Amino acid sequence: MRASLYLIESVLFFYELFILSDHTPAAIDAIELSNDDLIKIIQKQSHHCMLLDGIKLRARLRSLRKIKNESRLTSTLEKINNDCSKALIRYEQRVSNVPKVSYPPQLPVSQLEGKIAKAIKENQVVILAGETGSGKTTQLPKICLSVGRGIKGMIGHTQPRRLAARSVAERIADEMNTELGDAVGYRVRFSDKLSDSSYIKLMTDGILLAEIVNDPYLNRYDTIIIDEAHERSLNIDFLFGYLKRILPKRPDLKVIITSATIDTERFSKHFNEAPVIEVSGRTYPVEVRYQVEDESEHFDQLQSIFDAVDELMLEGDGDILIFMNGEREIRDTSDALSKRKLYNTVILPLYARLGYSEQAKIFKSSPQRKIVLATNVAETSLTVPGIRYVIDPGTARISRYSYRTKVQRLPIEKVSQASANQRKGRCGRVADGICIRLYSEQDFDVRSPFTDPEILRTNLASVILQMVSLGLGHIEAFPFLQAPDSRNINDGVRLLEEIGALSTNNDNAKRKHDSTQLTLSKIGLQISKLPIDPRLARMVIEAHKNGALQQLLIITAGLSIQDPRERPIEHQQKSDLCHQKHLDKTSDFIGFLNLYNHLQEQQESLSNSRFRKLCRDEFLNYNRVREWQDLVVQLTQVL
Repeated sequence: MRASLYLIESVLFFYELFILSDHTPAAIDAIELSNDDLIKIIQKQSHHCMLLDGIKLRARLRSLRKIKNESRLTSTLEKINNDCSKALIRYEQRVSNVPKVSYPPQLPVSQLEGKIAKAIKENQVVILAGETGSGKTTQLPKICLSVGRGIKGMIGHTQPRRLAARSVAERIADEMNTELGDAVGYRVRFSDKLSDSSYIKLMTDGILLAEIVNDPYLNRYDTIIIDEAHERSLNIDFLFGYLKRILPKRPDLKVIITSATIDTERFSKHFNEAPVIEVSGRTYPVEVRYQVEDESEHFDQLQSIFDAVDELMLEGDGDILIFMNGEREIRDTSDALSKRKLYNTVILPLYARLGYSEQAKIFKSSPQRKIVLATNVAETSLTVPGIRYVIDPGTARISRYSYRTKVQRLPIEKVSQASANQRKGRCGRVADGICIRLYSEQDFDVRSPFTDPEILRTNLASVILQMVSLGLGHIEAFPFLQAPDSRNINDGVRLLEEIGALSTNNDNAKRKHDSTQLTLSKIGLQISKLPIDPRLARMVIEAHKNGALQQLLIITAGLSIQDPRERPIEHQQKSDLCHQKHLDKTSDFIGFLNLYNHLQEQQESLSNSRFRKLCRDEFLNYNRVREWQDLVVQLTQVL
């Protein structure tokens, strides 16, 4: 049957646009064109659209086989052809609107732009090991764009933290002279600034994982950049295994893995000997001094810090960064240093519950020497400006799960060589630096080269739940970068069984850890859809049966975020008094509920600016309060 005049005109238009420009070698008879011929042409043209458009067009063409009525077939084909023409125009517009990119010449990664671009063109996976300050995070997406990536699908760029995703997106958009949300955008939990015209999308690794549910082959992307890979969180390790699985089925997808410190050999081997490119950072020479020589000596950490500070004060001007294990240790050390009344020096603590205004002092220039006391968040996630000297006690609180006690603990452990070197690198950014390690060189030499990934030291129930819900096959056969211990797998399966997330007739499958045989129960399906820990999700589901859903939503959301209550150093007693108003003698959970209800009541009667002021006056972090409220809303919507 002959096609309509509209179809013929449309085919001729795309014949000129694509065939004459050597895009699709095909012969078209504009006078005698059958439905079969037109289907073949649309099939070819669908490969010259954006990935998602092409997939949808080919799916619709396949569905034509079910249509037996000739006139209905022609009518449906007309609609598909019309949508194909729109998709082709969208793609051409995307090609013509690619923003121009340039690279700051002072960044080391800019000097290797040609080498990196060549590697991306010639390999499906590239590993970039770049030191802190090399510019890899901001320049790599632009290099991808310059070699034609980001056209058929977006360049997805993951960051471990929301703040980093937003700030990196803002920086790249500024460098490309485009509005945030146009060519460059971001999406994080509860917030996004993105459009259909975006080429580069910054997001957390958790967001990318969540998208797998509805887009298992990640077809909205033609390039994925996994940044800060050294953190080896559960999300990052799961993404590595998942990407390894789908790469053979997505030969057009490029993956770039980048980090400040990275086990390049392990990563390269995991991705079939992927090439590694190393980029030096903009660092000055750093002298390392080991304060302890004899391991048998009695070690007093506070006195060792005093000695190191006195030693560095004689070296000249420059701020000092001291790494500590946690909030209490930071407060105690800060108090002790303040009592020494060091000349022209200000002591600045940095921890999660510290007020925003107190944290901001760290990033402001000061005529006084700053001594900053921080946890290991200052290793890579947060850059404290102006640091010339570092004091490293060599320890940190590391989250570790005990399968014997079934408890996630935070013991103080020796940091790895990679973490110690990251700490050292913090003081070589503005001038020659000095790093004093409060342990011996022999101690450093025998430490683990890298920090254990989270998958080896955490409860695996949430990972197993996700794998079962996605149907990803045998858990022990999943291509993890480092496979978890079978005891932890058993423990995760057992936990899911205890909370009723697994069907009860799968005992043999549980013994084999086989998620192709494991199936989720009705409760397990509900748990898998809630974006919180499986145990907390089970509480929510049980609360519904007991008529306490709204209260448990508030409590579980509060347990899933960082504590919104702040405790500034100079207002500890005042902040404690403010927070005590909401405490309950019988239950900490009721205290959470009281605080939330108080905030809701105040928010309804106050303007946004006055509510912000209320949070400040009552020593509450406004952003975390909003995150708490948003999570309650999200959980409510899912339920």
